[in-house]
Amino acid sequence: MSNIPCTAQSSPVCEDCAMHGRLMCRFERGDTLHFFMLSLPLLVIPIGGVISAGYGWFLLGWLAYAVFFFFVWEARVLCSHCPYWAEENRLLRCHANYGVIKIWKYHPGPMSQAEQIQFAVGAITLALYPLVFLLLGGEYLLVAIFIVSCVSWDYLLRRHVCVRCVNFSCPMNAVPKALVDAYLNQNPAMRSAWEKSGYRVG
Repeated sequence: MSNIPCTAQSSPVCEDCAMHGRLMCRFERGDTLHFFMLSLPLLVIPIGGVISAGYGWFLLGWLAYAVFFFFVWEARVLCSHCPYWAEENRLLRCHANYGVIKIWKYHPGPMSQAEQIQFAVGAITLALYPLVFLLLGGEYLLVAIFIVSCVSWDYLLRRHVCVRCVNFSCPMNAVPKALVDAYLNQNPAMRSAWEKSGYRVG
């Protein structure tokens, strides 16, 4: 029984797999581009707005926090549970966090409730940071646009990305249980780790 999930294997047999094309279980650059284009307004709006509000220098604090969040905090509580993390590369190759340095070991089991809470707190903090300076600068129209963009991003992500993502324990994951079970059955070591955490296949 291989400890490496099929997603992280260099030459898996995908063509005859029932999940082929239904899950993002193999890295595709188009998926990364899609995720980036969905996320672009969440970068452009707050950056432009905070500069316009006269608090541009405070974006350095946002950048520092983003680096810590994506490369350290989120990498540990979320990404290290993803099958893509099991690849031998030192850099993560996935549709969402491409390029993150793997400083943590791979954890094949699901995220714990504490890790899910940490992820939510970290992500909300990332979104609220520029919002504070937009409000201080009186950029109320941009505040409204930014909030609408966040809601739109969440909706589109859950509808088109999270329904195919193999990081099944992410709080945003929306893959149907039948597909989760099929993937776990394809990867016995990962299934065993999930069952030890209380998950039941079938």
